[in-house]
Amino acid sequence: MQIHAPARQGLTSRGARYPGHRIADSLEKTGSEQRFLRAGTALHLGLKEGDLVDLVDEEGATPARLFAVDGRGEPAFAALGLASLATEVLDLAAFDSGALTAWVAARGGNPQRLTCLTPFEEDSPAGTRLTLRVSADCDLWIALPCLLERVIAGGAGGSLEVSVQRAGISAPALPPLLGDLREELRIDRATARAYELRKGDYVQIIDVEGRQCSDFTALSAAALDRGLERHIDSTVTRTLVGGAYPAPGLFDKFFDQDMSPLLRVTRDTVGRHDTFALACTARGYEERGFPGHVNCSDNISEALEPFGVGHRSAWPAINFFFNSWIPQHDNRLRVDEAWSRAGDYVVMQALSDLVCVSTACPDDVDPINGWNPTDIHVRIYRPDQPIRRAVAYRPTPDSEAILTAESAFHPRTSKLTRAFQVARDLWLPSSYEATRALDEYWACRSAVTLQDMSSLRKLDIMGPDAEALLQHAMTRDVAKLSLNRGIYSLLCDETGAVIDDGTLFRMAPQIFRWCCGSDESARQLKDLARARGDKVWIKSLWSSMPNLALQGPHSRDLLREVVFTQPTQPSLDNLKWFGFTVARLNDRDGAPFMLTRSGFTGELGYEIFCDHRHALEIWDALMEKGRGFGILPMGLEALETLRIEAGLMVAGAEFLPGVDALEAGLGFAISKGKTGFVGSEALLRNGTAPSKRLTGLLFDGDEVPAHGDGVFHGRRQIGQVTSATRSPSLQRAIAMARLAVEFAEPGTALEVGQLDGQMKRLSARVCEIPFVDPKRERARA
Repeated sequence: MQIHAPARQGLTSRGARYPGHRIADSLEKTGSEQRFLRAGTALHLGLKEGDLVDLVDEEGATPARLFAVDGRGEPAFAALGLASLATEVLDLAAFDSGALTAWVAARGGNPQRLTCLTPFEEDSPAGTRLTLRVSADCDLWIALPCLLERVIAGGAGGSLEVSVQRAGISAPALPPLLGDLREELRIDRATARAYELRKGDYVQIIDVEGRQCSDFTALSAAALDRGLERHIDSTVTRTLVGGAYPAPGLFDKFFDQDMSPLLRVTRDTVGRHDTFALACTARGYEERGFPGHVNCSDNISEALEPFGVGHRSAWPAINFFFNSWIPQHDNRLRVDEAWSRAGDYVVMQALSDLVCVSTACPDDVDPINGWNPTDIHVRIYRPDQPIRRAVAYRPTPDSEAILTAESAFHPRTSKLTRAFQVARDLWLPSSYEATRALDEYWACRSAVTLQDMSSLRKLDIMGPDAEALLQHAMTRDVAKLSLNRGIYSLLCDETGAVIDDGTLFRMAPQIFRWCCGSDESARQLKDLARARGDKVWIKSLWSSMPNLALQGPHSRDLLREVVFTQPTQPSLDNLKWFGFTVARLNDRDGAPFMLTRSGFTGELGYEIFCDHRHALEIWDALMEKGRGFGILPMGLEALETLRIEAGLMVAGAEFLPGVDALEAGLGFAISKGKTGFVGSEALLRNGTAPSKRLTGLLFDGDEVPAHGDGVFHGRRQIGQVTSATRSPSLQRAIAMARLAVEFAEPGTALEVGQLDGQMKRLSARVCEIPFVDPKRERARA
């Protein structure tokens, strides 16, 4: 059967937008590639004569550095029209320069003597644009260093949007190579190809144009030699990984029928696949009225025939990029267009010798391939490649994928645990192998703990209109915030729903640092500043400022051993709750850091914000001096229990879209009598007749309900659990729940429904929050 003729990116639905495919769609319309560069990172572009490079300083005053060479290794600034600008030696320690130094060294150069230039002025406004026309072939590296003197005091960071208009190229570019390539092959649309992997090889399966599914399976080569077919078994895999499919991290393997691991998933930029349905079959198309349609099962059988694999009418397979789900209300498998963008991919490592097959699915009779099948590209890399595990993080649907990275403290934490979990764009420890979460919890309650919290977002807001902007955006009265002081605040939308929460610190009269949980903060503040015409820079610090939480009753005693402050800064002992100081490690020449009296545990605690170059030195000093105080490193699992006991709210649980700040239990974070901030009118209106209230539930037993479980009074649901845990201190299950105000009085007897909500009930009584230390005396101590 004839497959529809290809058209880039398939078809779109009338009245539908595709912001998640903006980058690929822009290539179709303009031939341009768009990249995003964050503070502390670098980007390589191979450029040809006639290319156009567009640099946009998104946040203003971004200290970008350009390094360009021609094919002979000579400086090539003239090829970019920049020969007249002054050059300087590139500071490799100010950004993640590993890829650049390796690239230069591989070409016989000296990475320590690279000259660069600065394309933007020091005070360039947000949105400043520079367009470069390439007059000769060259390689361009763009780096965004973090200047040490600005990281602590404020004003470091920034971001660039980079667009490349290729001369004479309109096809999507494949992602950069990940290592030493052994083989690559193109799977033409509506076909399949088999290939062999040796133990240790990596295979990268790439969606070339986006929204294209690819069935994949692997068979044990050793088993085939014995006349046995041992291939990936989806049911075994789902059972052993405890999920729909494996992903980079602890549960990362595909298994065969004998429960032998065949492949490890190393990288996944999509995170949406299918392991439930078969590869498409001739019968499946026949049942829908398309007899003779090309199908993946027949293509797989044909590709595997040379390896002695028997023909099958229906092949079980891993359907990469296939978007499926099962709604709870009807238990039917649903499908829609794939989430994959052009250039998205999955990387796996072979754990034994394998025979593999990949398809480019021919389905053009429903939306799974965007109504139009396209190609799949496969790359095979040799073993021992530096392909780190990662998933993709996208702050917005149209963002370029940001691969999860290791924090600046990872060289220390990774020696203590292998249990890491994704926290936005970083891998952070969930617990430590020698202690696990319960020991870490009790150390925070009785001694002191150290935790990597580097996934927090940090923004520096500076300029003559900084206070005015923040006064309009924040729920707190920023005008009353003194130097060296911080305050917990909210960003709300027009309906009063919480966009983000965090702590705002005043670094200088017109410099503020906002430490928050979401990238939405930066977008909201930039949008407001643009609409108001405020003269302000909003600088994202990204990973250039890692941070630690030092929490527990002995945290102050430990800091007395290592903190030095100048007379112009508050001393450690004079720091009150939410105060901060700029300190140094040990003495006046030690590593600088920002020390805040804050935390997310409900205990006395501090947070340390430093430059990435000093991260390990500070970790080592705290762990060494902390031995005498019983210090333990702590992970995210123990933190979750502590924050629920402390009655601290988080996004996606206590506050989420459609829930205003009052219903989220955050009314205390709105300054009394303040008006004129975004959402103030809605909150004033909603506060006159509240319908829901966030409260605590104290259970009679240890069984912990799940987020989203219904709270019942008799047969009627009157609320919903937002967060729950077993409290080691109270020795019972506890939960925060949003309840109808009629049933939110302390002491009210309620039940949480499980199974179908009616078949099983957990008895509980309403209580005030926090559950532990209700007056927050420990944090204020």
